[in-house]
Amino acid sequence: RNSSDSKFVLWADHYICAVKLNPNTFKDKTMSSQQEGFNEALIQPLRQFAKDSLHLVKKCTKPDRKEFTTIAKATGIGFAIMGFIGFFVKLVHIPINNILVGN
Repeated sequence: RNSSDSKFVLWADHYICAVKLNPNTFKDKTMSSQQEGFNEALIQPLRQFAKDSLHLVKKCTKPDRKEFTTIAKATGIGFAIMGFIGFFVKLVHIPINNILVGN
């Protein structure tokens, strides 16, 4: 067997390329492996996200008046509950803090 026929396994990130030991071929395969890795790591997820987003927007419908008022009421009640919880926590925290600090 000739030494130029032997293969060399290159690890680029977590992709494996079998390349000949010719330096020019080695550079080309490394670059294409890095390009494939970049494509798989960044471009394909962005394309899938855009595709899923367009699919979601096409399937969405505008809520009617009744549905909108129901959602608005539920959101308002949630805000009010969270506000009261924050108020009571602060109300309890102030005397405890004064006792601990001793002002």
